[in-house]
Amino acid sequence: MYVVTVEFVVAREQADAFSARVLQQAADSLTAEPGCRVFDVCVDPEHNGRFFLYEVYDNAAAFEHHLASAHFKAFDADVAGWLASKHVEVLSRLDAAAQMQH
Repeated sequence: MYVVTVEFVVAREQADAFSARVLQQAADSLTAEPGCRVFDVCVDPEHNGRFFLYEVYDNAAAFEHHLASAHFKAFDADVAGWLASKHVEVLSRLDAAAQMQH
C-alpha cells in the first residue's frame, strides 16, 4: 500500500476553517476515489493549528489520480493562504497480517 502523510501548520485563527475544509476533503477523497482506502485527519490537542493526515492508497497511480482530481485542486487552492507550513512524506505500508501467516 502507498502511504502519504502530511503535516499542516495553519494560523490559529484559521484552524476552525481549515478543520472543516480538510474534513470535507477527506470525505470527498474516500467517496470519489476507489483507490483511496484511508484518509485520517488528526489535530494536535496542544496546538489546534497543527494537523496531521494519514492517507492510504492502492498504489502510486491512485495517489496521482487523487492529486489530479478537481476536489483536491479546489482544496489546495482554498487552504493555500492559511498555511504556515506543509510537509509531505511518502511511505510503503508493510502488511503485518501477511507476515503473521508465514
